[in-house]
Amino acid sequence: MFRIIQMNFLWIKYILYKEWKYMKKIVALAMSVLLSFGVLAACGASEEEAGLKDGSYSAEAQGHNDVIKLTVTVADGVISDVTVDEHAETDGIYENAETAVVESVKGKTTADGADTASGATVSSEALIEAINLALEQAK
Repeated sequence: MFRIIQMNFLWIKYILYKEWKYMKKIVALAMSVLLSFGVLAACGASEEEAGLKDGSYSAEAQGHNDVIKLTVTVADGVISDVTVDEHAETDGIYENAETAVVESVKGKTTADGADTASGATVSSEALIEAINLALEQAK
């Protein structure tokens, strides 16, 4: 009886070993495929973002009090400067939004994910929208 149990145990151990061997191959293959797709996706995004043409582009967006008009300067395919031409936002609050957004977009190809200022959310979002509208002209 003990011999039969021992043989069954060895048989189960053998089967599990074979299955583990194949499972490792399947996991390795799946990881390779996912890594390849990740690399290809990253390369595609870089080519798309690098398509900004150098120059100055103007746009506007609705702020909290009135329209915010700005000019975005693109150099070497990235944002090099943002100049606010006109705004009617609240003094003392708006400046925080302008500083946060403008400094966080320099050197980038989009304003998406830019920093915003607490207490000046509408102004921050208007600046981001206007920058992205200006960048649409640079594509």
